[in-house]
Amino acid sequence: MALPATSEEILDWSWDDYAPHYESLATTELDEDGISDWLQRWSDLVELLSEVGTRMHIATTVDTTDEVARDTYHKFLEDVGEPAQAAEQQLKERLLASGLEPEGFTVQLRAIRAEAELFSEANLPLFTESKKLANRYDEVIGAQSIEWDGEEKTLTQLQPVMLETDRERREAVWRLVAERRLADRDTINNIWRELLEVRCRIAANADCADFREFCWKALQRFDYSPDDCLEFHDAIADVALPAAGRLLEQRRELLSVGNLRPWDLAVDTQGRDPLAPFDNIAELEAGCERIFNAVAPELGASFSTMREGGLLDLGNRKGKAPGGYCTEYHRQRLPFIFMNAVGVHGDVQTLLHEGGHAFHVFESAQLPYAMQREVGMEFAEVASMAMELLAAPYLAKSEGGFYSTEEAAR
Repeated sequence: MALPATSEEILDWSWDDYAPHYESLATTELDEDGISDWLQRWSDLVELLSEVGTRMHIATTVDTTDEVARDTYHKFLEDVGEPAQAAEQQLKERLLASGLEPEGFTVQLRAIRAEAELFSEANLPLFTESKKLANRYDEVIGAQSIEWDGEEKTLTQLQPVMLETDRERREAVWRLVAERRLADRDTINNIWRELLEVRCRIAANADCADFREFCWKALQRFDYSPDDCLEFHDAIADVALPAAGRLLEQRRELLSVGNLRPWDLAVDTQGRDPLAPFDNIAELEAGCERIFNAVAPELGASFSTMREGGLLDLGNRKGKAPGGYCTEYHRQRLPFIFMNAVGVHGDVQTLLHEGGHAFHVFESAQLPYAMQREVGMEFAEVASMAMELLAAPYLAKSEGGFYSTEEAAR
């Protein structure tokens, strides 16, 4: 039973279209000779279905006001996503019961075993509900704006003001932003209360004591425990917190203020103008491409592919979801970067960071099975944080970046 080549061909598929492919996999006899072919068929199906879901999810974040995109995504989650997860569980159980251990699949078998043990069909609609609540939150944040200097501005677009040397302007914008956020306090609190209830039910359905235990298993944190984290927390409290306090006191003294306030935490302590690395998104893209090329031409070429392929949505605007992420079009094996740039240095760091995730996608594309390209959060951040560090020597214009030598040193 042949699958379409691209996800564009199946954007309107219902579960009835996907189901025969899962049924075929579920009824195929598993043995040493056929396991590679079976895994490839399963992987191809996962890639297509996941890419459809990714396309729909991205559409809800690039424009949180698009009700058609939101409703289409929610219908997909309910009508396709939920039965697909149940069908995936059947395939996982079949593979585990077979006792087969495909070559290069040891880590994936461990992950599949953990997923199968945690599965509860009662949680499928709750996973959908949690995603819907996330969309509601994005809609609230995406709609927030205030008037500043005679213009409507999103709250993110006011970040540069917090870097200005004029303390009165910083305080004024901080208070306006805080006031606007507080206007949505009840709405956001209600979303959180609903989400908390959903998460408690998810944990109970999976026979977990609480949602932390559920997440620990779901995120497949095999190598360390909650107690290890609590010990790390204590170390931060004992060592890092006092050091942070000393740095804040140093900042207060350099700024010559009686009390350090929230609007004093980002401004340059030497009274220098804020770094202004770019005036528009094209300059941000071009500058980071030069940096990636300086680190390694292969990285620059990959980023150029993203620019040419429409795989970037970097600028902030009203109605856009908050934050930033890098996701993957699983069938094409290509990354997509989403962020909210407004012209500050943090935007450069964010794109370098997300670029690391993107290059991870490019480099892992050679792996044959979709399951092999699923990476735990901790290791995924190795690529992104490493990219920030590898790019650091090239921030100056003389090295391909954005700044003078003096600015780069800041």
